[in-house]
Amino acid sequence: MSGHSKWANIKHRKGKQDAVRGKMFTKIARQLTVAAKDGGTDPEYNAGLKSAIEMAKAANMPNDNIKRAIQKGAGGADGVNYEEIRYEGYGPNGVAVIVDCLTDNKKRTVADIKYYFDKNGGNMGTTGSVAFMFDRKGILLIDRDAFSIDEDEMMMQALEAGAEDFEASDEFFEIITDPNDFSVVRDALSKADFEFVKAELTYIPQLQTSIPEEAYKNMNRMLDAMEDNDDIQNVYHNWDMEEE
Repeated sequence: MSGHSKWANIKHRKGKQDAVRGKMFTKIARQLTVAAKDGGTDPEYNAGLKSAIEMAKAANMPNDNIKRAIQKGAGGADGVNYEEIRYEGYGPNGVAVIVDCLTDNKKRTVADIKYYFDKNGGNMGTTGSVAFMFDRKGILLIDRDAFSIDEDEMMMQALEAGAEDFEASDEFFEIITDPNDFSVVRDALSKADFEFVKAELTYIPQLQTSIPEEAYKNMNRMLDAMEDNDDIQNVYHNWDMEEE
């Protein structure tokens, strides 16, 4: 199994995201609405909705909020049509960045993202300009203190369920899957009564990039601005944040 956990470097500062819970709920609600609108309201037949519901529960989103967002999608989202768009570019010192969006106003969103890049010493790229530097993977994160199971046993269960890789830290068991196997592994571990802190498809960089200390401020400011934008659902980058 690989010896270095990359998850913390993909998603920008989990602690900060948890602190801005209202902003998280807005983003998750949008995902729930779009998933329900596109694939129906039954999560057993709608993998996108099932993943969004699990994400909402992991974020401690109230059940009423979840139901309301799904019902909004079932009702046609009140005429609001969200479009899924991906933007790519380079942050300070050439850090590769992928930005996934759900927006009802493409012009507004692209203008915002271009501004975030330009303001902080980066630049927008074309489609495919950095995506080749990342691998699509499924990530399942389990709080190891929540279950009475040792590392070796957890690893065996994950691999038997079809996981591709397994890593353990002091806080978490991290299970990595091929994207095509994500639902199978997730469902198998759920049936074994495991609950997930995170359960999502994500992008993992093939190589990470270190930047000089003077670039930290611009990189953090760019990521903060993107996290605060309701149209932006996920930001992936290859900055080696352990250097910070």
